[in-house]
Amino acid sequence: METQLTFRFRQPDEAAASELIAVLLRPEDLKTTPGGEPPQWVHPQIDEALLRYAEQGLFGARPLETQVIPTLGLISAAHVVFVGVQAAPSAADALRGAASVVARTASRLKAQSVEARMIRDIVIGAAGCEPGQAAQVLTEGFLLGQHRRQAERREPKPTHVVRHVEWTAEAGLNEQESQQLQADWVAGIDRGQVFAEATCYARELVNQPGNRLTPEQLAEEAERMAANLDIDFEVIDEWAAAEQGMGGLLGVGQGSINPPRMIVLHYQGAPDDDEVWGLIGKGITFDTGGISLKRAPGMEEMISDMGGAAAVLGAMRIIGKLRPRVNVVMVVPTAENMPSDRALKPGDVISTMSGRTIEIVNTDAEGRVVLADAMTVAVNRGVTKLIDVATLTGAVSVALGDVMTGAVTNDETLLQSVVQAGHRAGERIWPLPSDPQYRQLIDSDAADLKNSGGRYAGTITGGLFVGVFAEEKPWVHLDIAGTAWLTKERGWEGKGGTGVMVRTLAELLTS
Repeated sequence: METQLTFRFRQPDEAAASELIAVLLRPEDLKTTPGGEPPQWVHPQIDEALLRYAEQGLFGARPLETQVIPTLGLISAAHVVFVGVQAAPSAADALRGAASVVARTASRLKAQSVEARMIRDIVIGAAGCEPGQAAQVLTEGFLLGQHRRQAERREPKPTHVVRHVEWTAEAGLNEQESQQLQADWVAGIDRGQVFAEATCYARELVNQPGNRLTPEQLAEEAERMAANLDIDFEVIDEWAAAEQGMGGLLGVGQGSINPPRMIVLHYQGAPDDDEVWGLIGKGITFDTGGISLKRAPGMEEMISDMGGAAAVLGAMRIIGKLRPRVNVVMVVPTAENMPSDRALKPGDVISTMSGRTIEIVNTDAEGRVVLADAMTVAVNRGVTKLIDVATLTGAVSVALGDVMTGAVTNDETLLQSVVQAGHRAGERIWPLPSDPQYRQLIDSDAADLKNSGGRYAGTITGGLFVGVFAEEKPWVHLDIAGTAWLTKERGWEGKGGTGVMVRTLAELLTS
């Protein structure tokens, strides 16, 4: 059963029927003037208790700070949670984070229904977010905050899901204003639900064990999604790939018993428009490193090496539901990178679909090799600008940790559009330089280029390798190796797959 989210205006003295009341507050909301009326949030005794906590320095409504107070029968709700929220400079992130805190508090208290009360500024857009945007980010934060990875157990542990969430605000506007705000909030909630569900879908794909999600199974999942959303689907198997000269995809996949696939989705929302977006997502369903074998500790997390594929599939899910007036070709090269007697070896030279040759100097730099053919597939299908998303390099984690996604581009205007979309989605992107000197690091003596430039500037050279196959079309590379997987939950991002870049791509293409 899905969580139902609604919005309404309530009367100041209206009793709550929910099991948990959440109140979003700023630090200034706790201040009382001498001789002035005390704040009225929930109930006089509960409000007074919170003010005592504030006077003692135990609660200051700082961002994401919480204070849970049992109601002891004073009202029908069993608990009230007060959550600190800060507006500027990043109001959307603050609201998204506050909503995730409410979700996790509700889960801990086993509440089935939640009423979240908001100050007037949040509702009318005076707190830094337009009403529709506030509704969207609060909805996203709540749904993403309560999402958890589902474990396979003989005796499954019960998971708590809040069944009903109601965002409420005290009535205090004229009828026309109330009707417009109501419409804005309903539309924002609907949009936020679509975005959050697609992100959770991507998370669940990333969290699938490698033996549950082979390249063929990922292609089947993409076909099911495309059929449900009325999006054109195409898959290129290993025989068709060989006929088309996809040496990059086949080379990486040849070490595994599970053959590779090239997945292509076509969405045409603006038939009269010549602009066609290309979304390319790396889909290595498991990465051992191949002959250049990775270390054993942490290798189990390499189920996340298809995080780029999950991101573009999640974005296409949003596009298929919202039906924006854009044209999109999505391409996912998917393979397993395994060591065997058939696997690529360091020193091998392969030919790609574009005709360029690659010297393989490190078989663990396989993502860029399959992306080379995927970029050519997209270009051959008429895309005019490209964005690739990939868990490409460990170097990006060294540079940016798990906080920001690294970006490389040949078009600053396109990059800034992506960065701004990431800002709206709460997914931070940091541009890296792409000077010609970096490109020289992947020149090869044995082929057109080699698949690794060595230790220095690894994220940049990995991105520039992919960019070679953009054929000088506007292109942005997003390296999510640090942000696609978390070892512990953070804000609205859960432990495991994060679904990063789903909402950024969707914001870019649907706004």
